[in-house]
Amino acid sequence: MASMRDIQRRKSSIASIGQITKAMKLVSTVKLQKTKARAEQAKPYFDKMYRTVTHILSRSGQIRHPYLQAGASKQKCIVTITSNRGLAGGYNSNVEKLVTGSGFEKSTVELVTIGRKGKEFLEKRGYKVRADYSDVMNNPMYSDAREICEKILEAYTAGEIGEIYVAYTSFKNTVVHEPKLMKLLPVEFSEEEITAGTRKTNEREAEMNTPMNYEPNEEESLDIIIPKYITSILFGALIEAAASENGARMQAMDSATSNAEEMIEKLSLQYNRARQSSITQELTEIIAGAEAIS
Repeated sequence: MASMRDIQRRKSSIASIGQITKAMKLVSTVKLQKTKARAEQAKPYFDKMYRTVTHILSRSGQIRHPYLQAGASKQKCIVTITSNRGLAGGYNSNVEKLVTGSGFEKSTVELVTIGRKGKEFLEKRGYKVRADYSDVMNNPMYSDAREICEKILEAYTAGEIGEIYVAYTSFKNTVVHEPKLMKLLPVEFSEEEITAGTRKTNEREAEMNTPMNYEPNEEESLDIIIPKYITSILFGALIEAAASENGARMQAMDSATSNAEEMIEKLSLQYNRARQSSITQELTEIIAGAEAIS
């Protein structure tokens, strides 16, 4: 059995760790409220953008446009959104598993990393990092998403990459966060997605049975619409990832604090038993000594 001094030292260290995790939980809770409110306020805009694009493409027939067709290059660019800090449970590892388990050959994958944890993990496993924007996660802004989108689209139109994906954690609620690997380019929608995305519009515009008309022309219009669509999706992914990170860290720190409290209770019980054993031993020695004298 450990000595009372050892038990006291361990209790003291665990109590200190518990105070740190409790403080981190409170900080994460405050940050979560801010990022959660931001994600919820922005979500209607991104949903509307998605419905608008699906509505346009569903009424446009078979359009031939670079953004709607796979490029000649076999290279795939994955925008990987993780955090700059750890202590967030499985938040970072879940996104990393999306990339490593995507089925893509490493030689055909180039990463645009947002978050140092994902960058460090995937670089060690042989993935090529095309660009890093880890500082963006400190305070994601629409201008950051636009800048990243412009750089990626330049590489796409130049034929350096043929497909673009984003790997991030979708924020459902405080305790539910879903890792997603979403294809951005070439733009593709299943029949189910197009139907779901245009249902509300069709209800309002049931009389419209003509194909979509573009002004000045479809190519120029899509050159404007699709980059805005991709930027919106990327920015939405950034703010949802920020909310998910704080939610995951809050849960992790809450669990750590609870574990620390349980360990302190067990150590307190061990200490009491060791103390009782020590007292019993001392009494036994005193009695034995008294009997020997008499």
